[in-house]
Amino acid sequence: MPEHSLLPITHTNAPELGEAICKIIAPEGIQLTTLPPLSLYVHFPWCLRKCPYCDFNAYACTRDLLNEAQFPETEYLNALRSDIEAALPLICGRPIHNVFIGGGTPSLLSAQAIDRLFADIHAMLPLDVGAEITLEANPGTLEAAKFASFRSSGINRLSIGIQSFNNTHLRALGRIHDAVQASRAIEVARTIFDNFNLDLMFALPEQTLLQCQVDVETALSFAPPHLSLYQLTLEPNTYFRKYPPALPDDDTSADMQEWIHARTREAGYHNYEVSAYAREHWHSQHNLNYWQFGDYLGIGAGAHSKLSFPDRIVRQMRHKNPDSYLAQAASGEPIQTWYTAVSVRDLPFEFMLNALRLTEGFLVHHFVERTGLTMTSIEPALVEAEHRGLIRRDQVSVVPTPLGQRFLSDLQILFLKGSI
Repeated sequence: MPEHSLLPITHTNAPELGEAICKIIAPEGIQLTTLPPLSLYVHFPWCLRKCPYCDFNAYACTRDLLNEAQFPETEYLNALRSDIEAALPLICGRPIHNVFIGGGTPSLLSAQAIDRLFADIHAMLPLDVGAEITLEANPGTLEAAKFASFRSSGINRLSIGIQSFNNTHLRALGRIHDAVQASRAIEVARTIFDNFNLDLMFALPEQTLLQCQVDVETALSFAPPHLSLYQLTLEPNTYFRKYPPALPDDDTSADMQEWIHARTREAGYHNYEVSAYAREHWHSQHNLNYWQFGDYLGIGAGAHSKLSFPDRIVRQMRHKNPDSYLAQAASGEPIQTWYTAVSVRDLPFEFMLNALRLTEGFLVHHFVERTGLTMTSIEPALVEAEHRGLIRRDQVSVVPTPLGQRFLSDLQILFLKGSI
């Protein structure tokens, strides 16, 4: 999530001092009449291999001769439980509307570990009946063999990191599965889960338009309820940023994206966010909550939280290094850094970084409820965006036009105070 203009505050003892700290750093002028929906994000920081494009908080682990991943499963579950306990005073019994377990590769966890995790969650948090509960999974044979157990544990949505069905591109991306394993994992998943997502990337090293089309057509052949199609970008602090591969030029990448939009629409998918495509009624509820500026409690190594109160919005970051997180969570202090929310001056930009990614934009009352600001506070930016043909609006909603979607960064930056 964006961390624009956030000021770190030294954390000492969150459970006891959190409320006092929040009052000290409360941004002046925020008045929330209602609190947004609250999601739970659980981060698992281990992978069998760190991919060269990945900038997430992930660390490589290994397998021994018995093909069991080497990470402290029980200790990590203990830390997650302690993390939730420490956060309880800040969420005050608010219901959890959805859960997302991401990483890393959380499908490396045993079925017993998932059982225990959800026993702890149910024991401490009011989880909505019928809540969407997503687990990220890789297509490896051992992970796929556990899909049925994950479903029995309460996971009702699987997000599978396919990335490509082309073995050459999978090797270039540092993936440890091949195309056959990817297809088999999807076949297993679709017999167990009604709701599943396939993650794919395009504009891969030396990828042609035809190869991109074959990847997408292969994905569509499995009729997934949801597709995430991301353009490969070279993120800071990644191997690919340090040693850039040969990527398709801008024109080819644009052709890929244009074709993807047209083909998914033809196949019955709604491109409801920049990189998200869903059949009717199968939108990702967890990601929608992010994009609609909802709240989220993040637990696990390096996880981030955004928590709203009537007079303030608080952000947190857990200790990133797994060893540090395990030690600090055990002592009841999992939080490495407290942040204030962005100032009232910058809050519109924070909201727009999320909401304008949605092709249907945002409801006016969501902006008012979730920022505590009035629409008149952003009227100059709205007028300028409308004048440039980047949005259309009425009394109910603000929607980016196709031009606004194409030049999304230009549209978002209009809401930085003083940018127009």
